[in-house]
Formats: sequence, C-alpha cells, structure tokens
Amino acid sequence: MRLFRWFSADPIPAAYDLRRLGWQLLTDSRSTAPFEAHALLGLPHHLPLAQWLSLAGANPAQRKWMMMLEVDESSERTRMLRLGFGDALGRGPSLDEIEARVLRLEQLAQSLPRYRLHGAIKLDLLSREAYVAGRAVGLHPREFALLWRLAETPGEPVSANELLYDVWRLSFRPETNSLAVHVSRLRAKLRTSGVDGMVETLPDGSYRLLAIGPRSAIPLDSDLALDGYLRMGKEHFTI
Repeated sequence: MRLFRWFSADPIPAAYDLRRLGWQLLTDSRSTAPFEAHALLGLPHHLPLAQWLSLAGANPAQRKWMMMLEVDESSERTRMLRLGFGDALGRGPSLDEIEARVLRLEQLAQSLPRYRLHGAIKLDLLSREAYVAGRAVGLHPREFALLWRLAETPGEPVSANELLYDVWRLSFRPETNSLAVHVSRLRAKLRTSGVDGMVETLPDGSYRLLAIGPRSAIPLDSDLALDGYLRMGKEHFTI
C-alpha cells in the first residue's frame, strides 16, 4: 500500500488526491510523529504563518519528504528546492505526473548520501570513517554508526532506545552499558582530533550532536520567513 500525507489548512483537492490512484492518505491518528517517512504534500499559500514556519524549520531529513504545490513563481520554487524541499510545483500538473514525482521523491529521500558534513567533521559512509582536516579519526564501525545516526538530525535529541535500535538493531534495553561506553570512546576520539564537546548527553539520557550555527541549514530570515510569506499569497494566511 502506497502512503502519503496532506498538510494544508484546506481539504485535499481532487486534483492532488492520490487516493484516486490507489494510495492511502495517512492521518495524524496513525502516528504521533508530525512527519513520517512518507511523502508530505501541501499548499504553502494556504498555511498560517506559524504552520509555514514549522515546515520551513523542519530539519533536512524531514524537508526532503515534502512536496509543495501551487508555487507558481519560479523564484519561489527555486528557493524551496535550494532549502531542501523534495519538490515544488506550479499549478496544472496532472495527477499522474504528481504520482510519478512523489515516487521519485520517495526514492531520493530513501537513498543515503555518501557524505555528511557537520562543522569540521566529514563523515564518509563508504569508508565508514570520520575525517577532521583531512585526517581520519579512527572510528570503529559502531562508533561511526553512532555518529552517522546523530548527524542525521543534528541539534535534536535521540533517545537511547532509538540508538540501540538504529545502531545495534536491539528492540530492548540491555543490562550492559555498551551504548555509554561507545559514546565515551567516540567523544575521546573526536576530542583527540580537535573537535571536543560535539556529542552531548541530555538529562533524560538521550544524546544529540551539537548544532552548528542557527538551526542547521535553513535561514529563516526576512527573505523566506516574512517577505517570502507575504509574496506567497498573504490573502490566504491567518495569524
């Protein structure tokens, strides 16, 4: 079953309703997460400012699943694509074209990049190593997997249970302190490489990779957040 989500202040128009092609529309009752690993279609012109900012402020791992519709100005579509949205379309595409683009978007969103950059750290998935100033940090596979997972959502907490499942494929909390040991070793190696304090432990026992600069990757300046909001059909917005 192919699944998708809809994000707009208005009901989904027939022109964008993939249910007509056999898809299933997910609702919030199906998941506690606001963004799940399924395409998210929306009409940004019809969103209140706060909801638009929640979309624009999502981390890159979430934005890549989002397809913005009825964005008629080429400059606005270009801006959205540069900011990491999965796709941006003007008015007029057929439902078949939207389905083809959603399938392509999902393929691209599920593909893993070879590299992740975070500050001075460069992660190479092929060699499963981290580099600082061109020098290998010397990570063991589990240490690399921990850092890679944390770098997927920098600045956001990742619970111990999530890390145990994503890195160790464990669905339960073992009695050993293997996670804490690996985090400690990872920190020591990063410190030796000159990037201390990158992995934080939060009071609830979760971990996060220290965010570099303001909110990782999306400049919510007046050009996008306010001027852009005004350009994108302010008559549709309610504050």
